[in-house]
Amino acid sequence: MRRSSTTLAFTLTATLLVSLAACSPGGSSTAEGECIPSGAGSDSVSVDGAFGSVPTIEFDSPLTADATERTVLEEGEGETAANGDTVLIEYTVLNAETGAELATTGFNGENTERFPIDTDTQQLIGFSKLLNCSTPGTRLVGVIPPVDGFGEQGIPELSLTGSESLVFVIDVVEIVAAAAPPLERAEGESQPAPEGFPTIELAEDGAPTITLPGGEPPAEFDLAVLILGTGAVVEDGQTVTVQYTGVNWNTGEIFDSSWQRGAPAEFPTGGVIPGFRDALVGQTVGSQVIAIIPPALGYGPAGGTPDGSIGPDDTIVFVVDILGVS
Repeated sequence: MRRSSTTLAFTLTATLLVSLAACSPGGSSTAEGECIPSGAGSDSVSVDGAFGSVPTIEFDSPLTADATERTVLEEGEGETAANGDTVLIEYTVLNAETGAELATTGFNGENTERFPIDTDTQQLIGFSKLLNCSTPGTRLVGVIPPVDGFGEQGIPELSLTGSESLVFVIDVVEIVAAAAPPLERAEGESQPAPEGFPTIELAEDGAPTITLPGGEPPAEFDLAVLILGTGAVVEDGQTVTVQYTGVNWNTGEIFDSSWQRGAPAEFPTGGVIPGFRDALVGQTVGSQVIAIIPPALGYGPAGGTPDGSIGPDDTIVFVVDILGVS
């Protein structure tokens, strides 16, 4: 169901975030609830600009620190972030030795990033140390040495060696509520499909068998809720966990099915064809929906799928179990 024309464009920020999740330099863990103090390095960084604005950052380079240091520039309010929480942040990161900017979210409210705080991890532990004890509305500056950062390997893609520290300016936007674990299948009140829709039979594991009615496929998008769940409402831009089967109405063939692969799929609503997105947004977790998607909202604009399983004039049908959202 993904857009066939989507390409992966890796920016500096994306490169950094991938490294945040994959690097294991071997830093020291932090005791539960411990807040990292300021130090000569973090105190020496001058930041012009209030929370939510693009920071102007100045410091005398090379800047080094033996341990992660954290200076609060602007104190927020509300609940304090702790180990295990996920926070929504904006940031700029610089090479502390050269002063070069490595990546930034832009501080425009459009590129905020989620980061899980794990003060026991060996994966860029310095970043978790900076975020621990912060409240929404906090702007802070931190200095992270290689031992708490990317270790001896650095990040070659960003010309960061294993001997250079990092300077971060971070805005803590929000503490994100933990998402409920995804369901195994749709659960809720069953509802009949309207006349003219395909008929659905469910196997014991919830996998649907889709039988198409005779005649020409409908010309317009149509949607029906077969099982009405009672979970959270799916909002545009969120990431959903689903099970689905897709059938080409024109050929009667299944062209894609997570049930057949044996595992749910997870993706952002903005990364799929418009008709699939429209089938999800506004629905509730636990629901099962059936969507009839005409070519204009499917793969028609792309000329069909590269493998030829869907042509540019083909209408497609999806049956989807909405299992979770984050």
